[in-house]
Amino acid sequence: MFQGTFDLETATPIDASALSDVLFERGIYWASGRAGLVDLIAAHKWFNLAALKGRKDAVALRQEVAGQMSEAEISAAQREARAWVSAH
Repeated sequence: MFQGTFDLETATPIDASALSDVLFERGIYWASGRAGLVDLIAAHKWFNLAALKGRKDAVALRQEVAGQMSEAEISAAQREARAWVSAH
């Protein structure tokens, strides 16, 4: 069994044409703390992008995550999502 860690920040970027499922899984990854760290800003960002790609259940999870975030954190997540869309 694998005993190491993955660094998703240096992994191959997800292409803009990626399926909403891939974007949704990134949200689940950060919301669940699979990396040992829960990152609500990243989770919100990826759920937001999955929702934009048509993943309906991402909307509910984005709202659930947002309920645990401050307004500043939500704004940061939205900026990151817009930056990702602009870059891809």
